[in-house]
Amino acid sequence: MFLFSIGFVAGTKFLNKSSSAENNTLAKDNQALQGNKDSVLKNVDNAGEITPPDKSQTNAENLNNTTKTTNPSSEGTTSPNKSGDSATKKEAFLTFDDGPTTNITPQILKILDDYNIKATFFVVGQNAENYPELVREEKAKGHSIENHTYSHDYKYIYASTSNFIKDIEKNNQVLTSILGEYNSKIIRFPGGSFGSKRAPYREAVKKAGYTYIDWNALNGDAEKLNVPADKLLENIKSTVGNQSHLVILMHDSATKATTVEALPKIIEYLKSKGYEFKPM
Repeated sequence: MFLFSIGFVAGTKFLNKSSSAENNTLAKDNQALQGNKDSVLKNVDNAGEITPPDKSQTNAENLNNTTKTTNPSSEGTTSPNKSGDSATKKEAFLTFDDGPTTNITPQILKILDDYNIKATFFVVGQNAENYPELVREEKAKGHSIENHTYSHDYKYIYASTSNFIKDIEKNNQVLTSILGEYNSKIIRFPGGSFGSKRAPYREAVKKAGYTYIDWNALNGDAEKLNVPADKLLENIKSTVGNQSHLVILMHDSATKATTVEALPKIIEYLKSKGYEFKPM
């Protein structure tokens, strides 16, 4: 198992409690994710490297660090995405942000079961409180449960580094209360850790002992509502490039029905390219 070092309802009950919060942050989240997507689409070169979009904390640094492993034979890898090494193992980490939700998360879990794939869920604490049984199901099925803040409220968490850390720690408490034991220190920033404005937050989470994970490929399901499944697949193809280690951003929030529709096609495409699927 790879451990990354620094690097991203039908139920009326859910809609009543969280749709307004999702709408409040959707525009900002989409803008940030679109920026990340564009940088990936534009900067994947023929060697499969990603050119950094920001000088203060480069994507290249994130990717080089995120693919270091606890396996001594792999430690010190500094250029994991080059395609010229035929011995390089091709691995894909499917990640789903913003859940759990009662209409999308169970469908994603079923698809993963059908393919016998383990994935990683970056869970929002408020949603976990509403649907603890889904968090327990994710864990029971062998998926990784990681921290995506408690509130996912951009105005609050990005008002100060102390707010950000408090929100992360609150989510840790929620996940511990649900799972009985929760020791992971892996997090993902809402909207990603990219850019100079996030630099103080990157330093704060490192100082607090956390590891943050971004992504180097995505399906683009945060661009807008109901992105067609074929477009989601095309986004995957465009951002995968020749990289041998993929961290793929997707979402299991309540409005991502087309993500469910596209997921089997995305899995089949990655399998055809020789990727092995792993959780973090």
